[in-house]
Amino acid sequence: MVDDRSRLPIGMFDSGVGGLTVARAVIDLLPHEDIIYLGDTQRCPYGPRPHDEVRRFALEIMDHLVSQGVKLLVIACNSAASAVFEEARQRYDVSVLSVIEPGVRAAIAATRNRRIGLIGTVATVTSGSYDQALAATKANMELVSQACPRFVEFVEHNETNSEAVFDAAEEYLAPLKAAGVDTVILGCTHYPLLSGVIQYVMGEEVVLISSAEATANEVFAELKNSDLLNRSEDIGKHRFIATSEEGMFSELGELLLGPAFSGIEYRPWSDRTKA
Repeated sequence: MVDDRSRLPIGMFDSGVGGLTVARAVIDLLPHEDIIYLGDTQRCPYGPRPHDEVRRFALEIMDHLVSQGVKLLVIACNSAASAVFEEARQRYDVSVLSVIEPGVRAAIAATRNRRIGLIGTVATVTSGSYDQALAATKANMELVSQACPRFVEFVEHNETNSEAVFDAAEEYLAPLKAAGVDTVILGCTHYPLLSGVIQYVMGEEVVLISSAEATANEVFAELKNSDLLNRSEDIGKHRFIATSEEGMFSELGELLLGPAFSGIEYRPWSDRTKA
């Protein structure tokens, strides 16, 4: 007998548009699942904010998503996952997945010289969450981390190949090139939208790891193991909520998701109970 909860949506959030890369991967892999995606564009970016503030924002959003009735939570934001993942797993009676562990496992599988680079927001890098996730695997790897604080702002403003982006990439990625890493984890869900620039600067021999596909695979496995896969033959219906009309949420959403991205709802966070 199929659990009635199987027809509930997947709850997913990010500080802005970056998590739509994860949403795209989940929709491709699980086309019959419904998704509620919340982009906190009103308070984006999370990366430069203090740990406690990011934690508070993330818990507010997840409390809200759970109140809407979801069967699974996906923290599609590295900064938020770094601040609150373990606490969230204890707080909710639904499973919680993050983008960190899948990215680490994919990087371990890809590296040839055991030197892995990580680029992320200040919050993600300083939290040490990727170092902890790597240590938990007991793999004998070196992790070289670099904060890239301007990358999120570039993406949120749909600026992905300007000279300013290339200049910032050259500066940020220089330590990783000097360390001789052969694999780079894109430790922010916004960064895949800059993968062309990052690949150009790092060189074609370096493997870039986006956690979106790996996270989607974990979503599939978690739903299967919990007997929560939606077995309906209907194509999934999705809600996309932004907490501010500022930024390029709609334009980038259409770029990433095409017809799946429609009817975006703008809900200022002060009006969250109306969403």
